Amino acid sequence: MSQKEVVHFTVGQLVEVLKSLPQDLPVLTSGYESGFENFYQPSIIKVKHEPENMYYDGEFQVAEDGDEKTFDAVVLRRVVRDE
Repeated sequence: MSQKEVVHFTVGQLVEVLKSLPQDLPVLTSGYESGFENFYQPSIIKVKHEPENMYYDGEFQVAEDGDEKTFDAVVLRRVVRDE
């Protein structure tokens, strides 16, 4: 596999993994710096793969008009709490 190849779960694969787990467990996502958070309703957005980004910027970014090599992805955005 090349370094530039995008590796991800598909919805079907994720469903199969989740079906194998205890069905009463909560599902969380990574927090901003540490810990874990709830997430908003999953949504489909158009993204682009940018593997050269620094780790804190994320390997995938929201696509803009005119971007090449974009694709739709289901995204679980973490809840942002303002304290």
